[in-house]
Amino acid sequence: MSKEKTMTFEEAMKNLEEIVSKLEEGDVPLEKAINYFQEGMKLSKLCHDKLQTVEKQMDQILKEDGKLEPFTIQEEE
Repeated sequence: MSKEKTMTFEEAMKNLEEIVSKLEEGDVPLEKAINYFQEGMKLSKLCHDKLQTVEKQMDQILKEDGKLEPFTIQEEE
């Protein structure tokens, strides 16, 4: 399994924040900036995928009989 797949959401976010900080400094050579950007995009996708997985899990709640059912929010009119 690749390093990205075993990385936690928090680790990926920390790495992404470090990359953004380096790029915001502005004194990064072009080739290195491109590499940082590519790595940042991979980390961003990883975070997005992990959030989608959690969102899907949160969309279902346990009923009293133990079965899963979709969770919906009823808005007030």
